[in-house]
Amino acid sequence: MSQPTELTELEPTHRLVDVPGGRIHLVEQGTGPLVLLLHGFPESWRAWRRQLPALAAAGYRAVALDLRGYGGSSQPAAVADCRMLAHVADDVAVVRALGEETAIVVGHDVGASIAANSALLRPDVFTAVGLLGVPYTPRGGPRPTDAFAQIGGDEQFYVSWFQEPGVAEAEIERDVRGWLAGFYAALSADTMGAAGGAYAFVPPGRAMRDRFPAGALPAWLSPDELDGSAQEFEETGFAGALARYRNFDRDWEDLAAWDGAPIRQPSLFIGGALDPSTTWMADAIAAFPATLPGLVSSHLLDGCGHWLQQERPDEVNRLLLDWLGSLAAR
Repeated sequence: MSQPTELTELEPTHRLVDVPGGRIHLVEQGTGPLVLLLHGFPESWRAWRRQLPALAAAGYRAVALDLRGYGGSSQPAAVADCRMLAHVADDVAVVRALGEETAIVVGHDVGASIAANSALLRPDVFTAVGLLGVPYTPRGGPRPTDAFAQIGGDEQFYVSWFQEPGVAEAEIERDVRGWLAGFYAALSADTMGAAGGAYAFVPPGRAMRDRFPAGALPAWLSPDELDGSAQEFEETGFAGALARYRNFDRDWEDLAAWDGAPIRQPSLFIGGALDPSTTWMADAIAAFPATLPGLVSSHLLDGCGHWLQQERPDEVNRLLLDWLGSLAAR
């Protein structure tokens, strides 16, 4: 194959595909086994811009979605339209729309939870699952809203704060670019400072952004990239993105039949050692032998924050490709 043809095949392509709930915008690059990439909050397909070409060059069909409620994908008419079951249905519909029967699914942050549940509920479609940033936690325990309300004492845990309709939108949408810059900085290793996860607790009468670090952008985020993300959220608003957090109780009810259920497909976990998620959810990571019996490898990246595939793209790409190669060898 000539070099120009190879380069053409590796160019990213934007597409809209129909799903039962509307449409999903996606960006695909490369040919080969299908790998779905699911972003977290508050991001878009752009979160995988450093993985798409690496996976394509290695012989995979890499497809990064805008989750429903984000970017070019459909905006939900109601909060319940962003329940976990709807996201899983989107993932299955995307696989079918791309002419495939099965896929490997990889997610980061809330995308990791969606990837995990896609693998749990549809093992016939999703043959392996990679989780970045947020470990798999089976359904169980008390109702999520009750559990989150016990965290933080007099201060409100960010998940509870996100769950209140209109409250987070009112803060964020006054200055979308500035809020995004602060949120990204609060969870990035090079800009979070000594405060660590302090951003996640909102004192009475205060704003979440009051505890964001001030100063430079994280090294992985250029002003132009920030502008692109801010423009997308200026157009869509944040209600669709925040709806994921507002469905946690509904998901708990919907998934009752899978209480405590493990994911048995081959899996991968990568976390940042400085990401508060890896300390808040240390018990979930420790439980992997029971909850992820098909785990191939688990990695905590020293000196890395929450946005690991952007903070450490080369290292994450290597780990992803090593894992994907191990699947092919099975």
